[in-house]
Amino acid sequence: MSLSVPQHILDALTDVAMPRLGNAPDTGERMTVDGFDVPVFRAGSLVIGSGAAGLRAAVEMKRRAVDVTIISQSAWGGTSACSGSDKQTLHTANTKDQGDNFLDMAAAIRAGGAMDEDTAYIEAVGSIRAMASLQYLGLPLPQDELGGTLRYQTDHDEVGRATSCGPRTSRLMVKVLAEEALRLGIPFYNHTTAVKVLTKQEGDQLRVIGVLTIRPKTSTDSNPYGLAVFQCEALVFAAGGPGEMYRDSVFPNGCFGTLGLALETGLALVNITESQFGIGTRREGFPWNLSGTYVQVIPHIYSVDADGQEHRFLADYYRTTQEMASNIFRKGYQWPFHASRMLNFESSLVDLAIYREGQKGRRVFLDFNRNLLPVPGDQDFSLDRLDPDVGDYLKRSGANQDLPIDRLRHMNPLAIELYKRYKVDITADPLEFAVNNQHMNGGIAVDTWGRTNIAGIYAVGEAAGTHGATRPGGSALNAGQVFGTRVAEHIAASGRAAAPANADARAQTGDAVAAILAVLNADSPYAVADVRREIQARMSDHAGILCHAKDVERAHQDARKLSQAVRENGLSFTRNNEAARVVQWQQMALASEAVLAALDFYIVQGGGSRGARAICDPEGASLPQSRTGPLPEVRFRPERAEDMQSQILVRLVGNDMAVITRPIRTFDTQAKSVFERDWPAWLTGSIFDLADETGTT
Repeated sequence: MSLSVPQHILDALTDVAMPRLGNAPDTGERMTVDGFDVPVFRAGSLVIGSGAAGLRAAVEMKRRAVDVTIISQSAWGGTSACSGSDKQTLHTANTKDQGDNFLDMAAAIRAGGAMDEDTAYIEAVGSIRAMASLQYLGLPLPQDELGGTLRYQTDHDEVGRATSCGPRTSRLMVKVLAEEALRLGIPFYNHTTAVKVLTKQEGDQLRVIGVLTIRPKTSTDSNPYGLAVFQCEALVFAAGGPGEMYRDSVFPNGCFGTLGLALETGLALVNITESQFGIGTRREGFPWNLSGTYVQVIPHIYSVDADGQEHRFLADYYRTTQEMASNIFRKGYQWPFHASRMLNFESSLVDLAIYREGQKGRRVFLDFNRNLLPVPGDQDFSLDRLDPDVGDYLKRSGANQDLPIDRLRHMNPLAIELYKRYKVDITADPLEFAVNNQHMNGGIAVDTWGRTNIAGIYAVGEAAGTHGATRPGGSALNAGQVFGTRVAEHIAASGRAAAPANADARAQTGDAVAAILAVLNADSPYAVADVRREIQARMSDHAGILCHAKDVERAHQDARKLSQAVRENGLSFTRNNEAARVVQWQQMALASEAVLAALDFYIVQGGGSRGARAICDPEGASLPQSRTGPLPEVRFRPERAEDMQSQILVRLVGNDMAVITRPIRTFDTQAKSVFERDWPAWLTGSIFDLADETGTT
């Protein structure tokens, strides 16, 4: 930033106050199930989750006269409202200079492979409407004096389609969407956790009819766990990703997602082998991604061992100070770990080095008050000795200050202000960080309208498996907005959710309550704390950035044993208000089993390294090098080209995970629309494919 930004502006973009919820409507309807007096709420459509994607779906449904209700485990407590980075990115079509090409943008979105081509085009072409509608609601995306949206380059983005409101972009998105939802009068039930989906057989297909929840506010002597039923004609999964699955995670605490719930319902999951890992501060303190300017100012990076000895470990990996400094900078827009970038002394060698320091039991720090120390025997760090792309960027940004902290204060003062809000002053103290799990690219399998394989059930946001092996930074926020709108359009077009559901769900509720009571076993030998430690350690240690075939196979077997044991014995608890967490950890055991089943399947089939995971193999063709020589312990398999054209699907069949592959859906880039020919399909609603009530996933 070339101009000094007043403190009150920095404060407004950093301290984002969220709207207060009013009292949710009560219900006079009750049903007695297994001795429990259970309240019954009715809606046409029900959204699980209150992040940016779920709120978008709810707002767009309400605008289309759908009777919609929102339930949320914790309003404004998920990743949309509580996560971010130095300039949290929204990735949309370029609306500056010469504009954009939607076909080119779609190709870039799916460039990492394993992504449906039609989905990528939908996200590209829908991004203009998504961004414009957010601006209409008040999202302060930056513009130049002629109205062009300011842009920059982000991960897997060679054009520069990124824009940002600062570190709190997604929180600001949640804020403006939540204010609109409240203005529209959408009922919002907070502290309400979905634990079982109710379905009924209709001909040869299942159809959703409601959700059993745990809502402590409704607890009574005759309903000690706070069970409540929400009946609906349409259900939207929008509760984010499985942040609690990993010990080393940048997700806010309490982010469980709904993968286990989806599996129990009979939904197919896709691409759950694909996640993002990158450097960030741990959630034991303030969880935050350290992308963008945090590393583009090239701070000193070092580790400290148990004896307090400092180690300049990156100097063991890079050949020159210039090479080391330039690749630290590139972590700004190559933030996620990528296996292929461990080769040729590229930027993911930084992640590998940090990860290995952690394995040694060392703590790793960024020091913004020191410039990078040199590689032994090489010249000192200098802004005049950087790779051309790095030096040119810093010069264009005017970042010629002597120290990293001064360069950061010049380029992005919000990055400093943010940590100050959490009592971390990076102007004075080094910042501890690590390589963490950050996002799951896979999720519930959906079609081009967000439909799943069960009639009436949809998924959006991180709950949906719309991404491939990689994705441009900020494209997840865009995808949630685009598909939130498409889901709303489809539900409205179906006409089923215009009024509250009126089906009798007593039998299904009884089955669901019985299943939940089987999990809530005070006498179980399995405690939540122990199950949590086991799941998180297994996933972080054996399903992180470095995966070995034998370790993944063993981890899969152990995960299956744990999931089966929990299914048979339930989980112990001491207080009734722990019931929701108990069920969520039972479902997380199932979700982690599914991830490892898919990953084990992929490796056994000969799958290679892609995206965020290196499949280490002593016979692998790819061998990372360091300044001190080759790194045979991380030799890995390269990705096979054919795997880029398929996806892995997982379903729970009985007590077993059924894993298969399917080709990606293709898209004819040469097809041309003709107004007179295609207009009737829009007018008659045939574009919604309503005759088929489940998605072709």
